Amino acid sequence: MPYQDSIAAEYRKNQTAIIDAFQSIDCRVVLGSPGIIDCVPGWVKTAEGTQKDLNLALSRFRNINVEIANTKKVAFADIFQPMLTADLAAKRQYGADFKIAGKDGVHPGLAGQLIMAYGFLKGMGVSGDLGTITYDEVTGSVGTTQGHLVLEAEKGKITLRSGRIPFSPGPGALDRDDSIRAGLAQVPFDDELNRFILRIQQPKAQNYKVTWGDQSKEYTARQLVDGINLAKDFDNHPLVGAFQKVFEAVVRKQEYETRQIKMLVHGPEGAADVDSTFALTEKVRDPLEKAVCNSVQPIQHVIEISASP
Repeated sequence: MPYQDSIAAEYRKNQTAIIDAFQSIDCRVVLGSPGIIDCVPGWVKTAEGTQKDLNLALSRFRNINVEIANTKKVAFADIFQPMLTADLAAKRQYGADFKIAGKDGVHPGLAGQLIMAYGFLKGMGVSGDLGTITYDEVTGSVGTTQGHLVLEAEKGKITLRSGRIPFSPGPGALDRDDSIRAGLAQVPFDDELNRFILRIQQPKAQNYKVTWGDQSKEYTARQLVDGINLAKDFDNHPLVGAFQKVFEAVVRKQEYETRQIKMLVHGPEGAADVDSTFALTEKVRDPLEKAVCNSVQPIQHVIEISASP
């Protein structure tokens, strides 16, 4: 419904109480704002107001969260503003059917989920620095930052073993709101949170070709001296498969967590004995969590840098 002071006061009270509860047990708190809606959901029979009315209300609740976060000295994750600006930009590019907040107005597809993740990772203060590879063309030496090991380097062909894997969903449509790649195109996720940098020192040529897996890109020497973001420029590189294994392990864990909470903890089992239900279901969830950690494995790959005409 449209903004009301009484609802805002209750919202402020409950948000503050939640933060107090977490802080009382020494938890780090990241307070996320509401997102946006893309239409008034038809299945909410008591809904009042227009889409504009409700988004204006959500923007004011977002501002309340800023005030609470400042007062309670906790981190703030802005979800509303990135979703709103991305939604407007995507609609200008691809039409009104592109809905960052989801086809039903409130349940985002993969593009919207990516933008929500962007907001929370920014709020958490994630650095986004996944490593730098530096190739000196005169000496032939290659330097790396932590997480990447040079196995072999000869005439611009660099074989690496990487233990840090960039966010790599692979190719995808830019004009579909169910595409992760579409979400990446609407926010500076790669620039701010997903930087796997390749640099060249002492270049001998004016232009270069960089090949990573089956893809090649052309760059000027100046671009390579400044550094290019491999994770951003290459969408089908050799680390995509390694990332997919992590992604699938996370999906399996989340699918069970949905069943654990929605069907069991909040079902007749939880109503009968919530502590026992949690204890039993955690025995199932724990190996799924371990599988996520174990899915991150070092992978060997090759980057080739060669002069172009």
